[in-house]
Amino acid sequence: MENLTLENVQTIIRTMANVAIENEKRFSDLDGVMGDADFGTSIAGGYRAVLAEWEGYDMSSIGSFLLNVAKTWTGNTGGCSGPVWGTLFMRCGMAFRGKTEISIEEAIPALKNAMEGIMQRGGAKLGDKTMLDAIDAIVKSFEASVEAGDSLSDALSKAADAAYEMRETTKDWVAMRGRQSFTGDRSRGTYDPGIVAVGDFAKEIVAALS
Repeated sequence: MENLTLENVQTIIRTMANVAIENEKRFSDLDGVMGDADFGTSIAGGYRAVLAEWEGYDMSSIGSFLLNVAKTWTGNTGGCSGPVWGTLFMRCGMAFRGKTEISIEEAIPALKNAMEGIMQRGGAKLGDKTMLDAIDAIVKSFEASVEAGDSLSDALSKAADAAYEMRETTKDWVAMRGRQSFTGDRSRGTYDPGIVAVGDFAKEIVAALS
């Protein structure tokens, strides 16, 4: 299985930024069904800040780059989005210090550690109908791909499919975190915007890296 290069990781972050900005209203509309309708605005703002500070980032390694991204998120984004995404990029950045290439196998423990950090920061857990469930689907898919000896492109494609499918898998779950949790059973039948966003990010990343 091939590795992801520093350039690939840069493409991944830039793709996520583009998707977040292009879907700002859509993501906020999804959040507005049962939440406070600010999810799209929050993540688009975070990624706009990342693009604005891009040229000043330390690009010497994947780790230094992601740690810079994390610093931007925590310094420019309020609400729950800043700590959540900041933690994700910080934990992955720490795992990839000094690396200019990473394998899918190396990404698995980094993402697991990031999920643990997010759970510690926000109190969410798997099954609460949050973006954690989509990230977990990616991790499980990566594990299956490593076991099967899939190519990098196949591993990424399968993981994207798994993340994307979580929007339907979790649709009838009851939301347990955030403003949506206040609606109780009325949150059944609605999409979680974080899960939708992760699935959209994953699909577009595969296309960008193809």
